[in-house]
Amino acid sequence: MAWICLLVAGLFECAWAIGIKYTEGFTKTVPSVLTISAMVISLWLLSVAMKTIPVGTAYAVWTGFGAVGVALLGMILLGESRDIMRIICLLFIVSGIVGLKLVSSTDVGS
Repeated sequence: MAWICLLVAGLFECAWAIGIKYTEGFTKTVPSVLTISAMVISLWLLSVAMKTIPVGTAYAVWTGFGAVGVALLGMILLGESRDIMRIICLLFIVSGIVGLKLVSSTDVGS
C-alpha cells in the first residue's frame, strides 16, 4: 500500500509542477488553488508512504517519478524537445527508480 501511495504522490507532484506554469506567478486564482491542493496531497501521500518505505528511497522515487513525469508532460503538452538523448536520460532515471524499488526493504528503522 505504501508503494501505491508513493506512486499517487508522484502523480500529484507532476500535477503541481505543471500547474505552477498555469498559475502565472500565483496570480490566477483557480490554477493556484488547484496547484497548492496538488502540492498538499502529494506531500501528505509522500509522508504516508514514508511510514514504511525508508526516507531516502521514498524521496528519491518521488522526485524521480516527478522529474520523469513532468519531462514527459512537457514534451506532450508544451512542445518541449523530444531529443533522443533527453529520452535516454529519462530512461536512466526510470532504471534508477526501478532499481530502488527492487532493492528496498519496507522495514523502516532496521
